[in-house]
Amino acid sequence: METYYLWFKALHVVTIIAWMVGMLYLPRLMVYHAAVGPNTPQSETFKVMERRLYRGILTPAMLAAWATGLWIAYQGGWFHAHWLHGKILLVVLMTGVHGILGANVRRFRNDANAKSATYFRVVNEIPTVLLIGIVILVIVKPF
Repeated sequence: METYYLWFKALHVVTIIAWMVGMLYLPRLMVYHAAVGPNTPQSETFKVMERRLYRGILTPAMLAAWATGLWIAYQGGWFHAHWLHGKILLVVLMTGVHGILGANVRRFRNDANAKSATYFRVVNEIPTVLLIGIVILVIVKPF
């Protein structure tokens, strides 16, 4: 069982990295996309990039991170640990940001974006703040 645990742990780290790369890159794409008008060649390129990133990397990585993380927590017997409760809360918030980004991908796809580049610059910082909290909870386990 220990071998499977370590493989799941490695897969969990890989999927988190993939998810976070996308969570940091997609809002940045949206910053640039919001700066160009709809129905332009640049807008059409951004639409393809955003859709492929969201559907091809972000969502599968998020689902795999949740699945492996829950399995690891179960195998480790950590569901009683307060640090894990905090981590799960932050991951739920990260999942919410993921959903917000998905809604924005759809708005851009339909040429219905009403948000500014500044809005997406702010959104771009949220995953970083959540990630810092998650890493501190997992490594330091302050409670």
